[in-house]
Amino acid sequence: MSKPETPSPVEKHDGIAVIRGGGQKREWNGIHYKQGMSAKNVGAKALSVNVATIPPGGVAYAHVHVGFEVMLYIVQGRVRHEFGPGLTESVENEAGDFIFIEPGVPHEVFNMSDTEPVVAFVARSSADEWDNIIPYDRNSGR
Repeated sequence: MSKPETPSPVEKHDGIAVIRGGGQKREWNGIHYKQGMSAKNVGAKALSVNVATIPPGGVAYAHVHVGFEVMLYIVQGRVRHEFGPGLTESVENEAGDFIFIEPGVPHEVFNMSDTEPVVAFVARSSADEWDNIIPYDRNSGR
């Protein structure tokens, strides 16, 4: 996991905050993120947003969101979510699809292409971004 070298400056204007160009990049769990907005940089109280990229052939390893919802919009590429206890269920999505992930649902995300990245807009009902995400072991179910 790496952190951005220098976060992009946030312009604050009487109740509106702006990050020009989408912010610096950082990585977490095999996914590249644009800095986006959260409690950390704009003082958000209940949500965070950013753009995630899964590189060709990449995997966002199994994890669980604790106490917050996630909504995604696939901008580019095709993904497969393996989810549920033991990650035994799966669903595939492509550019133009919206995805909603309830709190507590174990899931692992696979870029289905070996040549093209997956790009998704990600919104969370947590201002802490991924501070409340825990790894999940498909074999033990924990």
